[in-house]
Amino acid sequence: MKLRRTANGARGGAALSSLQIPEYRTLWWAGVFSFMSVQGQFVLRGLLAWDLTERESALGLVYMVFGLTMLITTPFGGVVADRFAKRTVLLLGQGLIFAAAAFMSVAVLTDVIAYWMVLFAGMCQGLAFAFYGPARVAMAAELVGRDQLGNAITLSLLSMNATRVFAPALAGILAGIALIGIGGAYVLSTIMSAVSLVMIWRLPHREATNSSRRNPLTEIAAGVRYVNSFRSLRRIVVGSFFVIMFGFNYVAFIPALVEGIFGLSETWVGIMSSASAVGALAVSLPLAARADGPDGKRIMVGSGIGFGIGVMLLGLAPTIILAFAVTIGIGAFTTAFQSMSNTLALTACDDEMQGRVQSLMQLSFAGFGIAALPLGALAEVIGLRTALVLMGAVALGAIVIFHVLDSRPTNATDRSREPTPVTRSDRVAGRPPAPVGSSRTERG
Repeated sequence: MKLRRTANGARGGAALSSLQIPEYRTLWWAGVFSFMSVQGQFVLRGLLAWDLTERESALGLVYMVFGLTMLITTPFGGVVADRFAKRTVLLLGQGLIFAAAAFMSVAVLTDVIAYWMVLFAGMCQGLAFAFYGPARVAMAAELVGRDQLGNAITLSLLSMNATRVFAPALAGILAGIALIGIGGAYVLSTIMSAVSLVMIWRLPHREATNSSRRNPLTEIAAGVRYVNSFRSLRRIVVGSFFVIMFGFNYVAFIPALVEGIFGLSETWVGIMSSASAVGALAVSLPLAARADGPDGKRIMVGSGIGFGIGVMLLGLAPTIILAFAVTIGIGAFTTAFQSMSNTLALTACDDEMQGRVQSLMQLSFAGFGIAALPLGALAEVIGLRTALVLMGAVALGAIVIFHVLDSRPTNATDRSREPTPVTRSDRVAGRPPAPVGSSRTERG
């Protein structure tokens, strides 16, 4: 009975249950400081790109460089997360985030900043995320166990979204103060990165269970084949890719929306960038309490629909106040969609494949970055508002198609081909894999 209360803790109202584990708590706080730094840098790069060029396509190119870097390197990040100690991978990723922030601080403060440096900083952050993201999620699963994985993922998103309330607004406010400016905001971002680096150093060092030394390309191909061999897992990965790639691109054009259309200052760019985090925080704790429950797929589909409609409404918002309100709703739906899609994907796969599966899920953000440039060019031709409506419509269409395909009845042969996750403790104890959707406590 004690084990079952642990497995169902999140569902029983213990929305913060994973934080009771000291090692996960350290990882969580490391993420808070890391995301504070990263979210601030996202806003600052957008401000610099707009100030240097005043073109939507230049904003799009900043995100495209970020996305292309992630697209190329994220599959390798998944292999590295499965093959090496996750603490080591996190240290390397966070170290690169710190170095990029320090570089930009010096460039801005010495007044040598150029547009290519903004692109270079985006590339560095894309490379860092390619390794940091899969390792962080896989380490969370390692620290809390599969039974609380949904709770841990949702709380990880809570840490990210909490920083999105403060970091973008703080970065925008600081950038708008003459005495501090963008350079001073970058210095603060560098300090935040350093604090995260110290906290990651305190995490336990555990060797990876996958001791394979095969060619990384072979292991990437194995991960792709693994996902492709299971219909439900494949649909989650592909559906998430298109929803995020098109829907999430609204964040790339916040500076153009606020300064170019509404004619407001850099401070308002930070405030608008924080708006979605307000909605995200509102749903995070209730979502964490249900993340390991049976309604995950229903929540994923519903929130994906709300996400697409929200982006469409943002393009139609006539005033900054209405745009702010709509963005709050977008934040709530985005968080629910990300939490459930990641939870459903990772609980359906073996422990030794979690890094690679997470890297494939993370490719959606690479797609978001890559699509930013053509969407920015499109916005210059048809107008930003129309482009936002189209982005939301594509995201909405993607989740509707996912729901239609997933609702089709499956026969016994299809069900037999679905994944039966094998955990580290199963291998040690010699237990057979559990059916999909069951917890370790239900295996006996």
